[in-house]
Amino acid sequence: MDHMLVSSLEGITEFCQNKSCYLCRHTHPVQRGRTSNSQTSPGQYLTNGTDPYNGQPYLSGFISLLLRAEPYPTSRYGAQCMQGNNLMGIENICELAARLLFSAVEWAKNIPFFPDLQLMDQVALLRMSWSELFVLNAAQCSMPLHVAPLLAAAGLHASPMSAERVVAFMDHIRVFQEQVEKLKALQVDTAEYSCLKSIVLFTSDAMGLSDVTHVESIQEKSQCALEEYVRNQYPSQPNRFGRLLLRLPSLRIVSSPVIEQLFFVRLVGKTPIETLLRDMLLSGSSYNWPYMPTVQRDRPISLHYNENGP
Repeated sequence: MDHMLVSSLEGITEFCQNKSCYLCRHTHPVQRGRTSNSQTSPGQYLTNGTDPYNGQPYLSGFISLLLRAEPYPTSRYGAQCMQGNNLMGIENICELAARLLFSAVEWAKNIPFFPDLQLMDQVALLRMSWSELFVLNAAQCSMPLHVAPLLAAAGLHASPMSAERVVAFMDHIRVFQEQVEKLKALQVDTAEYSCLKSIVLFTSDAMGLSDVTHVESIQEKSQCALEEYVRNQYPSQPNRFGRLLLRLPSLRIVSSPVIEQLFFVRLVGKTPIETLLRDMLLSGSSYNWPYMPTVQRDRPISLHYNENGP
């Protein structure tokens, strides 16, 4: 495993040093005072030398764009996660989950290169990566993951289920909890989370991509940006970049159907999550949940994109 990791990191480093790369030419580090002279496309904004994330002295232009695409500040999520010393209620868990999913889609719509892809490729990438993006967002906002309210949110208390299925479902919850806790233990910062999400999103494993090579090159750019950021921001942690990358394969262990059952069945019933993703992708800066079973909620959830937070 260590040998494979070293080989992989060496390959990424070699790619990052290729300054003739199209992606590198258009996303030079902000601290070097360079900006692209080319016209920007949707979701691709020029940066200046000032960045609001002043807690992180080194931010490449690419990472700055990823961060600026975040719909909500994570501090707002944190405030919503806890109600005093009480556990979150079922409704609040579902609403927070809805915001995390909506946030992932809105973020993707506003980051570099994604809006330029064909719609079918955008849908394919989100269909492949949505659950991993959700886990990353859940870890980033320190989403509470207590078993009892999660089981209630999934509707398991309301419908009979065999003991074996309950045990299996709780095992899936445990896996979800473990992945979130491992990310939190690494103390991943906001820039690193943005890079990890970009690496996850631009996956060539998505089915039906029209330009696999282009998607791979964007993923490599995301890895380069993360490697360069970690090297500059955490010089005393030479293994940090590798540890972050090694967390990503484990995210796919978390079952997508279980995430749907845990967090979204109360909101959308039997509507496929792929339908939600496509509708969110095609929506403007706000989204209502039209598929929500009215018997399960007294009010609809309306989500809005707001650069200043919800």
